[in-house]
Amino acid sequence: MGVSNKYRTFTSLMEDVSIDFSTYALEGMIEPAQLIKVATRVNYDLGLRIHRTKEVVIDIEHGRGQLPMDFAFLNYAFLCGEYKINATMPSGTHVETVNDVPYVPSPTGVGICETAQTCKDVCVIKTCNETNSHQLVHKIGPNQFRTYSTFMQLRIQDVNTTTCFCPTLGAQAADIAEVVDGFLNTSFRSGKVYLSYQGAMESADGDLLVLDQPYCNEYYEYALKQRILENMVWQGENVSQQLGLVEGRLRAARNNALSFVNTPNFAEMRKVWTMNRRAQYHNYYNMFLTQVWTMNRRAQYHNYYNMFLTHPPVNPRVIGNGALSTASTNSAS
Repeated sequence: MGVSNKYRTFTSLMEDVSIDFSTYALEGMIEPAQLIKVATRVNYDLGLRIHRTKEVVIDIEHGRGQLPMDFAFLNYAFLCGEYKINATMPSGTHVETVNDVPYVPSPTGVGICETAQTCKDVCVIKTCNETNSHQLVHKIGPNQFRTYSTFMQLRIQDVNTTTCFCPTLGAQAADIAEVVDGFLNTSFRSGKVYLSYQGAMESADGDLLVLDQPYCNEYYEYALKQRILENMVWQGENVSQQLGLVEGRLRAARNNALSFVNTPNFAEMRKVWTMNRRAQYHNYYNMFLTQVWTMNRRAQYHNYYNMFLTHPPVNPRVIGNGALSTASTNSAS
């Protein structure tokens, strides 16, 4: 997605707003507790594209596994099957060769093959062979990785639409999973489940996070300023002129922020182009191989190509004036 990965806390956002409204802040007219819901509403308005996509492998014991603390929305889930354990034992001196020329990936962001060098805890990589397969690498120790090569689909059912946006919702699979109160309930007793989910907009300390980008920063700040002035109006302060100015700026800032967040990157635009090309492929390149054209051609075949190959007369005989006489005409006469 074409969205910045930088975030900042709600406390940092309030500091910028307090600097702009320094007079109101000194008079004690700004209450951060009243503005947390405004920042949360702006995060919801910007959509799921601002959330971080995270991956994790959870343990299922007695048909139940605990979801991560920052779990917000589920993308998809798979049951992990066969795996191999790769352990690196400490040894002597190692000699490494470093290439000074950095590798530049393709514009799509995907190279010929991927490795696990940048893998932190859990990641999915593409193998460098002709099978074009994928592997799941799970770090279970300082020098130990667990590589899964087989996966089984899970059917997610009985979930709220605000919790799961996964394509496996209602899929035809033997194994069933359900998201309930921070846990994943499964139909099997034990195993490993790989989850791809959207993380909550919270820091490790539990503070609210907001997107740190110039267009989005204006949207956050003007939304907080509009609520501050609105509360002051209810307190009897004469700030109607300032409120009208801020509301006009807020609409423009919201349009700019939504335009930035919803702008697709190069990979997404290439994906749409590929889908459109495949959808229109048969209309142009295979227009003579479609089923409808073949059926019409077969239906009209005997009317044109076989019009001179009709059944010949039985026992033809030449009579006067060059006319033909058949056995059927003689019998009728």
